[in-house]
Amino acid sequence: MYKRLFKRIIDIILSFCMLTALSPIFLVVYVLLAFANGGKAFFVQKRPGKNEKVFEIIKFKSMNDKKDINGELLPDADRITSVGSFVRKTSLDEIPQLLNVLKGDMSLIGPRPLLISYLELYSTEQKRRHDIKPGITGWAQVNGRNTISWQEKFEFDVWYVDNCSLIIDAKIFWMTFLKVIQRDDVSSDTHATMETFIGN
Repeated sequence: MYKRLFKRIIDIILSFCMLTALSPIFLVVYVLLAFANGGKAFFVQKRPGKNEKVFEIIKFKSMNDKKDINGELLPDADRITSVGSFVRKTSLDEIPQLLNVLKGDMSLIGPRPLLISYLELYSTEQKRRHDIKPGITGWAQVNGRNTISWQEKFEFDVWYVDNCSLIIDAKIFWMTFLKVIQRDDVSSDTHATMETFIGN
């Protein structure tokens, strides 16, 4: 009953309240990133959601689009702007995803929506992470986020799919708040964001 009905009701109420409360910050970040990124404040990308249905995720754009002499994008570490770095460390780049939650593409809590190109790389067990709506934060995010391996991350995701409940979601919500305040686990040990998943 919780996953089928109450989770969605809570998502709508909380995301609307959070978006309203954060609207002044939303506007300030939008203006700062628009200046830093040549007028582009948002990052929009297609991601697989529940049952692998594709939707467009929206985030604040923390990296510019600078390219090398071959026309390829520079590494993440070279493209993160000073404003973007602050936005990422404070998780402010996630605020626009509240719109995805209101639309019903995402939930506040669930496995993070990853790249479409990863779909063909998952094992049968790992694909189960798509049995539930993706979230802005999740069990993997509060247990290491970008500092844990892909294998560990997927294990946490599947565990959440099997154990989703109001109590678990409340725990994740509180742990996420603490992580944001402490600015923990934003980057991996070797990358500015997260290493690319290349399969099992």
